[in-house]
Amino acid sequence: MPKPKTTSDQPKPSPRDAASKRSARALERREAILAAALDEFAAKGFAAARLDDVAARADVAKGTIYLHFADKEALFQELVRTSLVPLIGRLASPPQAGGGPVSARAMVETFAETFAREIAGTKRGDIVRLIISEGARFPSLSEFYYREVIQRGIAAMTKMIEYGIARGEIQNPELVRFPQIVVAPAMVAIVWQGLFGAYAPLDALAMLRVHIDLIFGPRRAE
Repeated sequence: MPKPKTTSDQPKPSPRDAASKRSARALERREAILAAALDEFAAKGFAAARLDDVAARADVAKGTIYLHFADKEALFQELVRTSLVPLIGRLASPPQAGGGPVSARAMVETFAETFAREIAGTKRGDIVRLIISEGARFPSLSEFYYREVIQRGIAAMTKMIEYGIARGEIQNPELVRFPQIVVAPAMVAIVWQGLFGAYAPLDALAMLRVHIDLIFGPRRAE
């Protein structure tokens, strides 16, 4: 009868397979750290958040965090990059309908729906509130957030407004000077939900739709 194979008889994983597994485990730990950081920053803010507590939430050693992030600020910056910057990218590169360009109104409506679904009612909204409440105390965070989120968002919104004016959808050309007006209700929703949401929940999407009507005019019945 043939001898049963022992452990030593089993084929050993190739160096490439071993490296691939290590890389996958490292990626899993990194994602766990970012998820834990989102919970920790949302619960305590930037100043009070501790890397020890992030490590405990992620079920990793504190030293593991330093393998991926230099310090708490670097961790927060990466959280902004992964949680908020991709949403700005969608605004800057709107989808096309049926192979042709969408209307400016449809672009703003898509922004409103994305904001209501993925920011206003989620912990991503807490990150925005954190910047509002603590940014003045941590200028480097404000500068980073402005560069990565605000500046890109304003540029994308300005481009959309110019597009809407060129199409005759937007009648007031002064909006080009003040694109902040278009996104102002989104900031109101963020602040309101943080301060008063427990007492008077705000329907952010409904409010944004009213604002869109003010910019473009009431939607025509199709």
